[in-house]
Parts: sequence; C-alpha cells; structure tokens
Amino acid sequence: MKHRGRHRRRRRGKALRAALAGAALALTGAATMISASQATVADDPGTLNPLTSAAETADLRLTEHHVPRPWLDRLSTAMGEPVGVGAVLGSADHTLRDAADCTTGEREALPVSPAATRAYCWEEADTEGWSPGAVTTSGDADDDGRWGAHRVILSAWSRDDGTPEGGLARVSFVDADDPDHLTYTSALLAVPVDGGLDYRGLASPVSGMVWYQDKLLVTAGTGGRDALFVYDVDLIQRTTTDALAVGRVPGGWAAAGHPYVLPAVASYRLPDSSGAARPGAISLDRGTVPDSLVASERVPADGDRPTRLWRYDLSTDPARTGLPDADSAGHVDPVEAYETGAAEVGGVLSYRPAGAARADWYLGRAAGGDDGTDGRGTLWRQDTEGARAVECGADGSQRCWSGPAGSLSYWAETGEVWSQSGRMLFALPLRSIEDALD
Repeated sequence: MKHRGRHRRRRRGKALRAALAGAALALTGAATMISASQATVADDPGTLNPLTSAAETADLRLTEHHVPRPWLDRLSTAMGEPVGVGAVLGSADHTLRDAADCTTGEREALPVSPAATRAYCWEEADTEGWSPGAVTTSGDADDDGRWGAHRVILSAWSRDDGTPEGGLARVSFVDADDPDHLTYTSALLAVPVDGGLDYRGLASPVSGMVWYQDKLLVTAGTGGRDALFVYDVDLIQRTTTDALAVGRVPGGWAAAGHPYVLPAVASYRLPDSSGAARPGAISLDRGTVPDSLVASERVPADGDRPTRLWRYDLSTDPARTGLPDADSAGHVDPVEAYETGAAEVGGVLSYRPAGAARADWYLGRAAGGDDGTDGRGTLWRQDTEGARAVECGADGSQRCWSGPAGSLSYWAETGEVWSQSGRMLFALPLRSIEDALD
C-alpha cells in the first residue's frame, strides 16, 4: 500500500508540474506580446541608500502597548479554555485544490518567471467577498519548520463589510503535512474591548504577517496609529455560535460565522509625526543575530518620495517570546534602514547567502495604476550597489511576477518562498529566484 501511495503521489506530482509548466509557457507567451515601452514601466529603483542618522530613523520607531492581562483572562473565562494550533488544524473543514484542478483564470495569478513549483487555489465559495493578504508559515515560527508535529501555512484575508468600522480580517490555518492534500479552517482576528467583556473585529487589510515563536504579528492599515497587532497562537478561542455578528451575542460568542477567534494581546503604534512609516509588508530574517523583523512601506507609483525599508531586532528575552526588542520605555527602534526608488512594494524579503558580506533585499512590486493592480507585478533584488529585475519574454519584459504582488515568506528549512495572489497560494525555491536574477 505504501508503494502504491508513493506512485500515486509521484503521478500527481508529475501532473502538477506539467500543469504549472503549461501555465508558465502560456503566460510567457503572453509576456512576449508586451511592448518595449511597457517592459520598462518598472523603472530601475537604483541602489539602496542607507539611513543612519537619528533624525532619519525617528519616523520608524514603534511603541509597544499590551492588552492588560486581566482583559484576556476575563475573555478566556467567559469563552472557555483557549485552544492551540493543533486543535484548529484537527477541525479543518475546507480543502485547497492542486493547481492542476484550478481554472485557467485562477492560474493567471501565478508568476510567469520564475515559475511556481507548488501551487493551490482556495475554495471559491469560502473566499467570495474576501481579498487575499499576507502569508507566513511554521518555517517562520520555528527553525525546524514545524509547530508541534505539524507543518502549517497561515494565510490572511480581509473583507470590507460596509460597516463604519471598515471591515474584517481573518487567518486561515492550513494543514500542510501532506503536500497533496491541504486542508484548512479560519479564525477571525479581533481586538478585546470593554475590559475584556467583548471584542471587535480587526478592521484592517493584513498586507504583512509573520509568525515568530508563539506570536503572530500582522500589519494594520490606515485609519489609526496602530502599525502592528500581535496575536498569541496559544490563545485561540472557540466561538459558540455561527452568527454573522462579531463579539458577544445572545446565547454566546460569534466571529462572523467563523469557528475560532484570535484576540490581540498587544499592538505597536506609530510615532506622532507627519513622516511616520507604516509597515505595509513584513517578513522574518533568520540570517541576522538576533533574528529580525523586516519591513517596507508602500509608496504609490505617483508618490513624491522614496520608499523606506528597515529591520527591527526580535527579542531574545524568554519572557518576551515572539516580540520585537524594546527598551524600558517600550520603544522599538530600527537597527538598519534604507531608502529605495522602488514604489508599490507589496512584498519584502531580506536574505544573506552563506559567505556574503551583506544581505540582498527582494522586493515584489505591483505593476502600477491607481490601485497598484494594473497588470503583472515585478520582482527585484536590490542592495547598496544596484538593482536587478527578473525578466521574461522575447523583449525582456520585467512584468513577470504575480499581479498584484503579494507578501513574501521564506521557509528556510525547505528553501522555498511562499506568496499568494488572487485565489492562488504558491511556492518556489529561493534558488530559482536567484538564478533568474543572475
């Protein structure tokens, strides 16, 4: 039986690779039709310009605020004992389809070059009305690539529900133990209110997300000074009703129909300055000592200033697991920062190859347009000496990446970069990105 199962997985793997290769060839053919003028739309962002003075980095400072522990205890007492990631995965009630079973329209969201080596599409009914956001994995959470006994992918989604609060955000927990059969269920992201007697939904798109140790750090959109919210993956609460409301309802607790809710445990706020930098994309860099949180802001293509890239050290204090390193006043200051000419940055990675003197920065950029979603995106590698983009097609178009460009997450154990665009969740080796840029 084991041999037959292995052969079935090999056949499925061949079919998947054939489907992805066919999609890549078709998209590459489309890319060759892009004119030379279109191919140069993504202007060379030039070199990274270091920001070294206190005045230049003051707008990057964050200030830490914790949700009072009695609030969380009160909520837990009312809702019942929190559950962990394993319990959430055990109740997965949705399935991701392999790329071979996805529609041509869905696969158009995949990169042209370098091509994805693993790709899946989300259930249409479950994601209707929701917009895809950031991705992180258990490769971020722990350097052995697992959370407990499981390999896990987390995918963020947001929805504008037309309320004055502005919408909802959720995280889908994907059981990735079997690459041929990914299942998932979702938890609503929430913020405790009224002293822990209730909670509200996180009204923000999640464009960046990192799962580090037992904490999940997610970006907050415009509309307030909160830049990041923090969630504890050991404090997931079960809801007691599938009502579409959020929070305490007659008869129990609801999370817009979701079976679980994650209440925030902390937040990080922007400085009160006109130039405050709001993280739009974040990722984890395990190549620094200590590990660091990498961030970029999103400046529109018609903006009149450079984009800033920076990193914060993550704490090594056992009492501060998963949190950025903060001083006694709760301030989190960048340990490295740059300006770049790249606009519409939707994903950021920092990675230093073995033996290299410095890290390379990888930027996924939207193609442009008022909403940043006009056409295919571009993928750049940049450092203090210059920048290079992935090219594809006979005319060397730079529009080879997914569009719109989403967040980037590097799974060090497998060497893969994960992202999502449209209804496609996909991965490819970092090595293939490097090869495409050499």
